[in-house]
Amino acid sequence: MADVKRSRNANKECSVARAMEAVGDRWSILLLREAYYGVKRFDEFQYYIGIAPNILSTRLKKLVDAGIMTRVPLPEHAGRYEYVLTEKGRDFFPTYLALKKWGDDWLAEPAGPQVVFHDRSNGQEVQYPQLLTARGKPLHLEDIEIVAGSGAVPFNRKRFGAAAASPAADRGRTAAKPRGSSSRRKSK
Repeated sequence: MADVKRSRNANKECSVARAMEAVGDRWSILLLREAYYGVKRFDEFQYYIGIAPNILSTRLKKLVDAGIMTRVPLPEHAGRYEYVLTEKGRDFFPTYLALKKWGDDWLAEPAGPQVVFHDRSNGQEVQYPQLLTARGKPLHLEDIEIVAGSGAVPFNRKRFGAAAASPAADRGRTAAKPRGSSSRRKSK
């Protein structure tokens, strides 16, 4: 039982767990999508997402409390606000794009995605960068090794080993095969 408690404590410190706490529900991601599309007003979020006002209010408050959006009073309407992305919210955009790309690749209708992004300067479709290994090859799950980072709690230091001291120390390690990994890839 003590190990379960330690793993829960390790999850409290995990960056992914913290990110999921901030934006890890369907409504929050859809609110961010609309904010990236330029939506700022409560009624517009409600219209484009089709979300109940009580859920919308709760999710917007959560995003504001997390510092992802900020409420800005509307000068022309006393007591009404716009919801504007903060730097933290704008910095989530590449993560949103990665999620969108995965959805477009695996879940879009046969006709293709609903929305694509074009570069304003030349009108060309935005190309998603491919993740590469340190040697410039396409990165696959089997290519990575998981090691404890500098902020690892004791549970994760034990689980993944001490943080790598230098790139030279990394060369002697072999890549760990993740449990339950699949080599299934979608062909294009």
